[in-house]
Amino acid sequence: MAGKTFRFGVVAAPQEGGAKWRETARRAEDLGYSTLLSPDNLHLPTPTASLAVAAAVTTELRVGTFVFASPLRTPRAAAWEAHSLSVLTDRRFEMGIGTGIPLMREAAAELGLPYGTGPERLAQVSDTISHLRRLDGDEHTPVMVAAGGPKARRLAGERADVVTLAHSILASQAETAEYAAEIRAAAGGREVELAMNIFVVGEEIPPWIRTFIGHDIETLIEHDSLTLLRGGPAAMAEELQRRREELGVSYYSVNGAFLEDFAPVVARLGGR
Repeated sequence: MAGKTFRFGVVAAPQEGGAKWRETARRAEDLGYSTLLSPDNLHLPTPTASLAVAAAVTTELRVGTFVFASPLRTPRAAAWEAHSLSVLTDRRFEMGIGTGIPLMREAAAELGLPYGTGPERLAQVSDTISHLRRLDGDEHTPVMVAAGGPKARRLAGERADVVTLAHSILASQAETAEYAAEIRAAAGGREVELAMNIFVVGEEIPPWIRTFIGHDIETLIEHDSLTLLRGGPAAMAEELQRRREELGVSYYSVNGAFLEDFAPVVARLGGR
């Protein structure tokens, strides 16, 4: 199943001011990461502004939202932001989008927007892609969809360029293989890049990541979680090669806390 070459992203946000953020962007590019990805959260600077700054101080690094939460913007507004950033970065932008998580209900209310039901939020994802395609015209902004449930996987397979497998953190490899197969089936003969987010690199979980994922390192190890990557660079690289062969996943992102720790793996596998 090994087809697409490896590429790697780092998920980060400007929490310590502009100078530190610009340094992070330049460092990610120097270390060989393909993309700098920024989350969508009202407690952080808006991702489009953050990514515009990052693109301005780099030359080849791609930037992307990870991911736009569909309840936090109307579909037309989200497409407008995405298309604008795509144009102004000379097509280095990739729009990541998903239906959001329950914690975003309050954020949507603060913005004066409805959180919506699951089907309504998924329809917003589809509508955003449609608006973006219309705005792009003959150009093509790559779209990543974070797909958790079966309806999201079907939509992602049909419409996205990149699909991030966003199912349960404790899902088995067999379950993940089934989800990947669903996406490929929905894509038909269309080529889709499969992606995964690695929450933990190494043997320790930073406290805030532990709180976010709701599991300790022992639980991740017990379930052989695919969101955990352990061992030295050679062992990690071997594991990712195995996953590409068996699951078809070739695009991996890690949290900014592991920017340096994961760099040797990027050096070994990036573009291969």
